[in-house]
Amino acid sequence: MRKKVTVVGAGNVGANLAVNIAHKELADVVLVDVVEGVPQGKALDILQSGPIEDYDVTVTGANEYEPTANSDVVVITAGFPRKPGMSRDDLLLANYEVVKTATEQSVKYSPDAILVLVTNPLDAMCWTAFQASKFPKHRVVGMAGVLDTARFRTFIAQELQVSVENVTAVVLGGHGDTMVPLVRLSSVSGIPLTELLDQPTLDRLVQRTRDGGAEIVKYLKTGSAYYAPSAAAVEMVESILKDKKKVLPCAAYLEGEYGVHGLFVGVPVKLGAQGIEKIYEIKLSADESAALQKSAAAVQELVNVIKAKMG
Repeated sequence: MRKKVTVVGAGNVGANLAVNIAHKELADVVLVDVVEGVPQGKALDILQSGPIEDYDVTVTGANEYEPTANSDVVVITAGFPRKPGMSRDDLLLANYEVVKTATEQSVKYSPDAILVLVTNPLDAMCWTAFQASKFPKHRVVGMAGVLDTARFRTFIAQELQVSVENVTAVVLGGHGDTMVPLVRLSSVSGIPLTELLDQPTLDRLVQRTRDGGAEIVKYLKTGSAYYAPSAAAVEMVESILKDKKKVLPCAAYLEGEYGVHGLFVGVPVKLGAQGIEKIYEIKLSADESAALQKSAAAVQELVNVIKAKMG
């Protein structure tokens, strides 16, 4: 039996996800979108690349959720993209409705699936899906840290003119302006970053990482990043489907870890066939801990807005 992945949202992120999953032959893909014809057309186009690119999976498009039945993983990318000058918070209530509906429909047909959230504001959307699905916490996970870490690694590699493959970086916290890149635990082939770059340079790279999404939005003007976000989500999906047990920074539901209760916040987790199989609690310095608490507080504010709306 081939694995099955549902991708909700056939926009740039969703379509690239479908392409990457097909390329890697990870699973059959169902692309779901509310816009008639779009998921069907994109799915057919991806399917027709198979003979050229040498992959052999089924890719179908749908406007309803019945074809998604018995998916192993459901990736939710649907929602409104961020526009220039728009904060992630502005997206909140619009995307809350989208994610809530997508989650309810997905879990109705795939009650044993693992949910991977990509829609922004990420941490609050994870909380929304967690509430709507009533799934155990290990089966709801958010894609943010893999992307933020990739951005940090890219900027470090550019700065030092070394291979990105040699750069290891750790980013914690909410996906947004308050994320916490941990310079102390980032290195190049085991050499601490602090021995390779001075403090002003490190501060600049940390800030650029925090602004990574906004920098791309500014260039594109009418949309947000999608190549790297979809690649990041595929890495997570692959670790789940192949039970690779990769340790990746993901948004996970915390119940006391790092002093955070009842929120999704980015932390290192082991991702395998069960979803989140372990949360790693790193010993943080006072400054790092304070930064993480500040990040969690920003997530809490968004969740409070949703709670107020739910009444």
